[in-house]
Amino acid sequence: MRLDLRLIAEMIPRGARVLDIGCGDGALLAHLTAEKAADARGIEIDMAAATQAVAAGLAVIQGDADHDLAFYPDGAFDYVVLSRTLQAVEKPREVLRQMLRIGRHAIVSFPNFGHWMVRWHLLAKGRMPMTSTWHRAWYETPNIHPCTIRDFFGLCALDGYVVEEWLAVDEHGLKAPWRRSPRLANLFGEQALFQLRRR
Repeated sequence: MRLDLRLIAEMIPRGARVLDIGCGDGALLAHLTAEKAADARGIEIDMAAATQAVAAGLAVIQGDADHDLAFYPDGAFDYVVLSRTLQAVEKPREVLRQMLRIGRHAIVSFPNFGHWMVRWHLLAKGRMPMTSTWHRAWYETPNIHPCTIRDFFGLCALDGYVVEEWLAVDEHGLKAPWRRSPRLANLFGEQALFQLRRR
């Protein structure tokens, strides 16, 4: 599994009810079902990926986070996961609100646009960055709302979400050692992982 998915799996307890938004081929769902006896379901916008997940025996439907979360009832899940998708949705603030309406906890991972390599690339070359995390040209990327770790902390404060746990990591799985400094994590973390709940 991808690094952020492995870290997300560590945060989810055995037997939890989980909805994975943007689940792709269902790698996280398969892991949670087999290893943690989770009641794991998924929603995926790409029909080919959703079909692949269903063919593997996973409970996945084709759907869109921006529009389809409104149809889920309040408190239907223990954990709602959004991995590397927040920056690609049309209304990230509304998606987060829906996640914390239908789930007790939300787990969000995203590439950090505040990383020093991204900043250096923009400053030195004056062009949109190409890194291992930001690996598509600007005209091909699905990312429409890139954000930084500090931006995300700010949004959580604005909307009154409690950050239960957070970490910043690089693409090789090394956790940034600046656990008490969002400013340093924002500079050196290639991607971020947050677990949230409502107040």
